[in-house]
Amino acid sequence: MVDKNLFLHDLSVVAIVKDEAPYLKEWLDYHLAAGVDHFFIYDNGSTDNTREVLKPYIEAKHVDAFHVPGEVMQMPAYNDAVRKFKFTTRYMAFLDVDEFIFPKTPQSIVEVADEIIGKDERIAGLAINWQIFGSNGQEKADLSKGVLERFTRRAPSDWFEPPTKTTLPVGNIHVKTIANPRFIRYIVNPHYAYYFDGMFAVNSNGERVRHWGNEPVLIDKIVVNHYLTKSKEEFLGKMERGRKGVDSKDFDPLTVDMAIFNKNDRNDVEDDGILAYRQLRDENYVPAKDFDRERYFKTLEGILLPASRSDVPPEYFEGKLETFLTCRALASILRRAFPHDNRGAFMEEAALRAINRTQFARTSLAEILMTINSLPAILAMPYPVVDEIRKNCMSFVRQLMGDLRMSLRWEAFVEMGNYFDLLAAFGAKTAAATKA
Repeated sequence: MVDKNLFLHDLSVVAIVKDEAPYLKEWLDYHLAAGVDHFFIYDNGSTDNTREVLKPYIEAKHVDAFHVPGEVMQMPAYNDAVRKFKFTTRYMAFLDVDEFIFPKTPQSIVEVADEIIGKDERIAGLAINWQIFGSNGQEKADLSKGVLERFTRRAPSDWFEPPTKTTLPVGNIHVKTIANPRFIRYIVNPHYAYYFDGMFAVNSNGERVRHWGNEPVLIDKIVVNHYLTKSKEEFLGKMERGRKGVDSKDFDPLTVDMAIFNKNDRNDVEDDGILAYRQLRDENYVPAKDFDRERYFKTLEGILLPASRSDVPPEYFEGKLETFLTCRALASILRRAFPHDNRGAFMEEAALRAINRTQFARTSLAEILMTINSLPAILAMPYPVVDEIRKNCMSFVRQLMGDLRMSLRWEAFVEMGNYFDLLAAFGAKTAAATKA
């Protein structure tokens, strides 16, 4: 388990938004009280006052906002966040603004995630079932009240309708994910991440979850309240915004929209438990930790100085690659933030040396893949040890390519081939610079 003090954030939420300004404040405030301490918000071309709503949260360092125009940008946004910020945040959750993570105890979301993910070092993600809420019979949008107050009726907890030849699956079997982003290989579905070999996601009972859904639906420890429809007016407005630029000559949009609304407008069960949870969390709110340079340096020193001793045996480095890669990322942040403090560069190089020494220790395949996936950032660094890391990674990649070829895993084989070419190109560049 990586030291919590190495991260800028405990739990970050990644979301892509478009014209969600009326709902953002409630959603942000709720999750801040529930234990989220940072948000990566990707704005997909909003034309409302989204930026103005986000401004105070950006100034308070709770939100990093990015402009991502274009169509079908959700998966690119998610993967961008993983690639850029996986070493700055201990956990990442991937949500929409109509989704609220709801623990069923007074615990924070992070505390629940720790209890479940911390049970096995192979667990990289927590898959949380939906609970879909309906319109409460509301036709019009009453934006004078929040979503959580207005919509308190939902489908039965275990509601699920499987797919047919003409319809997609609907219901609470769907999950949303809280993950250790350092072990995410990529995301191709808003519900689920693909992890490096040997790592996997589990449900709240600790049972393995292999795709976008978890059945039977679990509700006892933590759920995601999904306010899918809201009022009929809000739902139809959302659908209309989502159709901009889409040719609808072949179907009647209103007929399609109402069919979706009617399917999901479930109001069978009264459930306002999230309101009591929010009140409890508001009353006991603990602000996120501040950026403390000295605390971060002290943590790095406590980990890296012992690892730099020449008499440390190889066994010391077993299971520590994630820690050393995280140290490298934090040291790089400190070096850039405080360029006149030479401790940043010193710790950065010390972390790279520790990463290199793990070649002599027993290392899991997931750790090797995590290192290879971090190569673009590492190879650009101006330290002599980087070339040693490159050579060691070339050896790992060559061996992996052989294993993948024998097992006919061609997609992964091509991916490793691309990394091998990257390593070889950096080696040729280094050799040319040395001769010059």
